[in-house]
Order: sequence, then C-alpha cells, then structure tokens
Amino acid sequence: MKNVIRNTLVALFGFSTSALAAADAGSEGGSFLLTLFIGFFALIIVFQLVPATILFIGMLKGLFVRDHKVEKHLN
Repeated sequence: MKNVIRNTLVALFGFSTSALAAADAGSEGGSFLLTLFIGFFALIIVFQLVPATILFIGMLKGLFVRDHKVEKHLN
C-alpha cells in the first residue's frame, strides 16, 4: 500500500510541476468557440427582450390611454 501511495504522489508532483511553472498558463484569452458560445446566449437574451418590450409598451398604453367606453358609463 505504501508503494501505491508513493507512486501516486510521485506521478502527481511530476506532472504538476510543468503546469505550475508555466507563466502564461491562462492569459492567452478566449478561443473562437468561447466567443460563439457567449454570443449565442447573448442572442437568446436579446430575442427575449423584444417581446418583453412589446408587452411592456402595451401595458403602459393600457394604463395611460383613456377608454371611451368607461367614460360613457360614468357620466
């Protein structure tokens, strides 16, 4: 059992030294696929905003436009 643990630790430290020594490990920026992935979800949000805006404008019109039928019944 000691040999298994020792070999595992040696392999772990042996493979991780090159990753720890890399100075520019995560600074190359995003790839083209990452840009497409984020852009796809941005388009989904934009396309959801269009009907929401139309419904909001319709709601505001319903609140602030006078209804002639209600005025006739009130008089």
